[in-house]
Parts: sequence; C-alpha cells; structure tokens
Amino acid sequence: MPNRRPSKFPSASRASRSAPARVLRGTVLGLLAAGLMPVPQAFAAEGGAPLSPAAARQFDLPAGRLSEVLARYAAEAGVALSFDAAGLRHLQSPGLKGRYSVQQGFERLLGESGLQAVDQGGGSYRLQALPRPAADGATLQAVTVRAVAVSDGTTEGSGSYTTRSMQTATRLPLSIRETPQSVSVITRQQMDDQGLIQLTDVVRQTAGMTVSQGGNLGSDSSPIYSRGFEVENYLVDGIGHLHSNYSSIYQSNDMALYDRVEVVRGATGLMNGIGLPSATINLIRKRPARELQGSVRVEAGSWEHYRAEADVSLPIEEGGRLRSRFVAAQQENGSYIDRLKERKKILYGVFEAELSPSTLAAFGLTYQEHEATGHSRGGLPLFYTDGTRTRWKRSDSAAAAWAYSSRESVALFASLEHRFDNEWALKGVYSYDHTRFDEQVGYAAGGFPDKLTGVGINLYGGRWAGPPTQNSLDLSARGPFTAFGRKHDLVLGATLSHTLQDSESYHLWYILPVGNIREWNGRTPGRPDNSVKGDFNYSEYTRSAYATTRLRITEPLSVILGGRTTSWGDKKYNSSYATGESSTERREWGDRFTPYAALVYEIDRQWSAYGSFTNIFKPQSNKDATGKSIDPLLGNAYELGVKGELYGGRLNVAAAVYKIQQDNYAVSLPGVLAPDGSQAYRAASGTETRGFEVEASGQLARNWQAAFGFSRNLTQDRDGKLLNTNVPQNTLKLFTTYRLPTVGNGLRVGGGVRWQNRTWSDFSWVAGSPRVTQEGYALVDLTAHLNLAKQLTASINLYNLFDKTYHTNSSSSYYGEPRSLRVGLNYLF
Repeated sequence: MPNRRPSKFPSASRASRSAPARVLRGTVLGLLAAGLMPVPQAFAAEGGAPLSPAAARQFDLPAGRLSEVLARYAAEAGVALSFDAAGLRHLQSPGLKGRYSVQQGFERLLGESGLQAVDQGGGSYRLQALPRPAADGATLQAVTVRAVAVSDGTTEGSGSYTTRSMQTATRLPLSIRETPQSVSVITRQQMDDQGLIQLTDVVRQTAGMTVSQGGNLGSDSSPIYSRGFEVENYLVDGIGHLHSNYSSIYQSNDMALYDRVEVVRGATGLMNGIGLPSATINLIRKRPARELQGSVRVEAGSWEHYRAEADVSLPIEEGGRLRSRFVAAQQENGSYIDRLKERKKILYGVFEAELSPSTLAAFGLTYQEHEATGHSRGGLPLFYTDGTRTRWKRSDSAAAAWAYSSRESVALFASLEHRFDNEWALKGVYSYDHTRFDEQVGYAAGGFPDKLTGVGINLYGGRWAGPPTQNSLDLSARGPFTAFGRKHDLVLGATLSHTLQDSESYHLWYILPVGNIREWNGRTPGRPDNSVKGDFNYSEYTRSAYATTRLRITEPLSVILGGRTTSWGDKKYNSSYATGESSTERREWGDRFTPYAALVYEIDRQWSAYGSFTNIFKPQSNKDATGKSIDPLLGNAYELGVKGELYGGRLNVAAAVYKIQQDNYAVSLPGVLAPDGSQAYRAASGTETRGFEVEASGQLARNWQAAFGFSRNLTQDRDGKLLNTNVPQNTLKLFTTYRLPTVGNGLRVGGGVRWQNRTWSDFSWVAGSPRVTQEGYALVDLTAHLNLAKQLTASINLYNLFDKTYHTNSSSSYYGEPRSLRVGLNYLF
C-alpha cells in the first residue's frame, strides 16, 4: 500500500493561505476547548508545534520489545514516530530511565540497533537505517523503514484514541482528515480503558450515536440510531452483513475479537449500495503479530459479572512469515433486572502467510455464543387504567421466567492480496457466516393495570428462530495512476452476497393474562405452545460493482468521484401446516446506480475543508397497517465540513453540517400493529433531516488522550413536524485519560460523561392522550489502571457514578443501568 501523500506547498502559497487556516484552526480549537478543557500551552503555538526537542524530560520506561518501548517513548515524549513494528521483531530494549531530550532518548533506546530517528519537523520522526560504509569507502544511502502502522490503521499497542488511516467511507486508504465524511474510530486503547465489551457499549460512546433501548440489549426493540435513522449496515473487515430480515442479531458482537470499530455517519451508498443515511459500523478484526506476545485478563463486577480473556499471537515459522493469533473469552453475569442472566463464549483463530514478499494470504474463524434467560423484549406498561403513569422499581422485569434468547455465530473468512512493484494491489476476500438464533418471547407489556388490584396486564408470548447463512465474495484492485502530470488514486471492485434462511415458523402472538402484577414472579402463565406451525424461508442477495477515484486537480484540491451499481432482491415464503396455505413475497431492484462526489481542499498541512454528495436507496422491511412493506427509501445526502490533523496526526478534530432529503421515510404509528404483530409504519415523503457535529479524538498532550463529540439532529416532515421524538436531538460524549508515569510503575486515570437532551412520546390511544417525557440526563463514568509490575495491570471502572435514574426510551418503562463497578487484572507477555 503506498504511503499517504505529504502536502508540499511552496512557502508563498502557504503564506497566502495562513489567514483562513488560522481562522479555521481557531474555530475548531475553540469548540474543542469549550467542550473539553483548555489546550495545553505547549501545543498552542502556531502550527501546533510540540514541546522543544531540546528540552530534557524525565523518563522511566521498563525493558521490553523495542517496538513497544519506542511506542511508549514517543507517546510520553509527545512526538509522532513512524516505523514498522514487524521490522523490529527480534530487537529488545533495556528501557530508559533518567532525564533526556527527545533526540537523546532515541539515541539511547536505539543503541546498537543500527537505526536512527530522523526529525521530520512538526514533532514527527521516522526510523531509518544508519548509513554504513561501502567496500570502496563510499557511504551507502540510508533506507527508510516502511511505515506500516500509518497505512493499515491498526490501533492495538498505539496507546491512542485515534488512527492514521481508514477505508470504510470510500475504500481509498485515506487519513481521517482526507475522508470527506463524518467518521469516528473507537480504538483498542479506548475500548480497554472504558471496558467496552459489546458492540452496544461502543455505540454508546460514539459521537452522534444512540441506543433507543426498549428492552434487553440485543433484542429487536433496542435499535441503534444515527442522524435520525436506524443503523442497519454492519460490516466486518469491510464485508457487509446482509440480513435485512433481522439485523439486530449483530448487536451481540463481542469486542474481544476486534482491533477497532470504524463508524461512518451519513449515507454510505458507495460502500453498501443500499442502506439508510444513518451510519455504517465496520468491525476490524485483530491480526497476528510476527513475534510471540499475548495477554490474559480476568475481571469481576456488579451483579455477579465474571469474565476471562486470553489473547496470544504465535509465530509458526521463524521470522514470522507464517503467523497465527488465537483469542478466547468467556463471560457470565446477572443483571440489575430481575431474572435476567447472560452467558457468552468467544473463540477466534487467524493465520497469515507471506507467500512472497508481495503476497499475503489469510484464513480465520470466529465463534460467538450468547445465551440469555429472563430476557425481555420490552418493559412493563407505562399507564394505569385511568391514564396516569405507573411507577416501577429499576429492577422490575417484564420477562417471563421461561423467556430466553439464544444466539450462535460461526464465521469463516479467507483473503489473498498481492502488491505489484507499481504500487497497485489486487485483493480477494471470501466470507461465510452462519448465525443461529432462537428467541422464546415472553414479556408483560400489554394492557393497563388497575391501581388497586394490580390486574389488567397481558403477557405477549411466542417464538421465532432461524439459521441464516451468508456467502460473500469481494474482489478489488487499487493503486495510483498518472494523468495530466499528477498522480491520482483508483479503486475498482465487485461484490457478491447471498443470504439464505430455511427455518420453521412458530406461533405468534399469544396474549395471556398475568394476574396481579404486584405478586408476579414471572412463572405464570406457563410457557405457551411452541410447536411448529409451518415453514419460513428467506432469501436476499446483492450484486454490485463499484469504482472510486481521487483526482488531484491542483496541489491542494482533490476531487473524489465514485459510483456503485447494485442489483438487490429478497424473497419471503410462508406456509401453514394447519391450512396448507402458502404465500410468497418477492421484491427486486436491478442495476440501481448510486453516485458519490466530494471535494477536499487542503488549507495547509494540518487543515482540510470538504463537501460531499450521494444518493440514498434502501428497500425497507417496515410494514404498514395492512402488512404491506413500505416502498424503498429514496433521497439525497449533502455534507460540508472542516477537519484538522494536529500534532503530527496524534489528534483529529472535525466539524460538519449535513442535510438529508428523503421520500418514503418510515414513521411509526403509535399503538398500531401490522398483521404479523410487528410495529406498523406509514411512509412519509418530503421529510428532511439536518444537523451538525463536532468531534475530537487523540492526544491532547503527552500522556493525555481524549475523545469528544457533540451532535444535533432534527428530522421533520414536509409540514415541519418533528419525527422520532423518542430519539435525542442533542448528544454529547466525552471521555479522557491521563497517564502518571511516576506513580508506582505507572498509573492511568480518567473519566467521562454522556449527556442527551429531553425526549418524548405521545400516546394518543391512551385515556387523556398523555405525553411521556424523559428529561435530559448525564451519566458520569470513571476509570483507573495501575501497573502493579512491568507486565501486570490492575483496572477499575465505575459506571453511572452518581447513580442517575432514567428511562432508556420515552416510549418504554425500561430503566437504565444503576451505578456499577468492574475490577480486573491484565497480564501481558
């Protein structure tokens, strides 16, 4: 993969752009300072220069692998260092203790390695081989170590809350600053610091994202929202999960498998071809290291939470040309909700083989199992018979004791990539995903209880299950080309995906009286008849071809053009054993073209401004009151923004405004169900979504990492009426950590806040047509990680510090998690 193109501006041109650069820099840094805390004076100089390299500082770095010690040293010294960790795999470092300048520290650490750190200016360094005399006394030219860490975006071991490269938005290998859309990257370091275990944990910490939780997490009543739309596009290593019939099953993904999570907010038709203009979530798996390394972690927490993880990279051949990695995790936990218990098992194995210096093959398997008993799809009723609000305890459960959710996922994947000498690369990726889900539904959410007797609540019961299987193949080529005296980038590719579910159908919905809810223990009524009543088959496919190019029109101006043509179709087949009746519903759209266009203007070496446009096309599974699927969502999405890559790329900041116009927008009909028992919707045309976002992530100063995001979103119909009022319009996310290297063997402390504004839901079919409001609230979390020894770390995470009581959704009585605690031990080797 070619290295990212440096900006090369003549001094006169740079000077002519300095005024707007300072204005934009001041604007975004002002927003950052208002949301976080003042930017340290050391970094506030013009151009964001780091502390003087000549200034001596105190260091206390333990011995270890040279690659790891260098990464820690660069973080503490406040500099950016580019190097290939694989190239240092055999080298060790004695560590560094004492006062040194930046350059002195590098010289001490590199010692007899034959390498030197070369100052690139602006706080950036690169490793290169020391010049060595040739046989005739001449000096050989220094060779630069390839900066793999910059080009592939890996975050593990970086200690950072940001990354240098990502491809989820355009498939081009761009930095965050060069990407003309709003993107967030939750790194391995941030996941470890905050104890983010499940995908929904990550979403709650991601700028502009919310979980509208109406029941237990992972159920289809807890959708993820971004920019006013439900998130349905999930990718793993850039390959889409195609299962529109039940996409909520992907929320159970465990984070032990992944290096990072890349989120692109807005329409992503270039990546998916089909999809809502909400966001795409791309989970990037961990990869093997060339040398033996690993970790073991155990943790315990509130409500009998117990978890163990093991992660090891094992070279199979000396030199690491054939290497492997294995991850295993197991978790059991109770809950603050009565009767809810969960159990998880995770296994992951991956092998990489360098077939030649230019050819890399990979093969892997993941297995995830998630079992939950006492699982509820919703909360207890919100109203008494007279229309007044009910009051439940946070621990009260709507789940029947016999209700459960069982999920199992097996994924096989293989890839082959070859890089040519002209910087072009060909890559093929095949993936096979088999998911088994079995949901025994039983939750007391219907009816209205009497205030005196507690009678009047009904339990909804039933079952659905299925084994969807997906096969996907993606072939792509990418590389540079030259035209009109400039070098440009191009990506070409094609994707085939097919999902098939062949399953039996069960009885839905039973409506059973509960009795006195105040005496209810979930055991009555008993489990209803779950016998098979018929067959259900579901099939979905996509065939698409795509192309993206970055044209460098002038030195500072780039145009990104792309398009994707997609054929999509699905088929549902139902049959009844009792009546012999059957029905088939088929939908197809052929060769739907989705264009993409963007301009990126490099104001200077740190700042860029951009504008982007794309179409929206999304077949919808939402049904109207008659049971008919709503027509596909159509529309256009526009976005303007400015991005900064500060302090040598260690801090990314961004601000964006957007506008989305759509037709056939699905609006829920309160209290109305489709014939199959699902929520009924109506199609609204002429709707508009608009908003803005501000985000910052990365290193603010030496030892100081932070992630901050604020977003505001409004979705209105053609008459200006607000839609989806149960989803917050304004959200703020902030988390920051600071490392104190002189405390013990090293102490990292941090904390954060999650805030959202007021939400509400109107219940026109309830006596008095009441409105339920959840006032705005803020949740505060704390963390501390203490190095007990060179390789042993103790951690503590405290969530909801002030024990805030709140409902997770204004249309449900489901309460959010009270104050909780988790402690852990992590051993590295």
